[in-house]
Amino acid sequence: MRAELEPLAEGERPTAVTVAAIVAFLLAAANLIAYVAGMKIDGERPAIAGIVVYEALLLAAAYGMWRALYWAVLGFEFMLGFLIVILALLLIRASNMQAVGVVLAIGIPAGWLFWKLIRAMARIQMPDRPSARS
Repeated sequence: MRAELEPLAEGERPTAVTVAAIVAFLLAAANLIAYVAGMKIDGERPAIAGIVVYEALLLAAAYGMWRALYWAVLGFEFMLGFLIVILALLLIRASNMQAVGVVLAIGIPAGWLFWKLIRAMARIQMPDRPSARS
């Protein structure tokens, strides 16, 4: 399977990595906007320290993925995997169709992106063409 992969050309970035970088940036922006707008969770404002750490992680991942860096894709994969596990647990506890719909509306695209990033990570990691290693 790996022998069939094409290494990245100079300056190339797989489509899935580009999509993930944009998603990470948009999530960071949406979280910041929500916090500044005064959004509350269970009637309380989230701690600023948690917001800052999460924003930093998302922005670092977005920047790194935009540059097609392996560590950034791997880190974002970890965040997606954690999200998918949490969503699966929420799906078990869903008490109505609206809750099921929300979980699936987030979980299906997250799972698709997770799957697509696996192949992209393999391409990013390849140092050169397998046929050129003779």
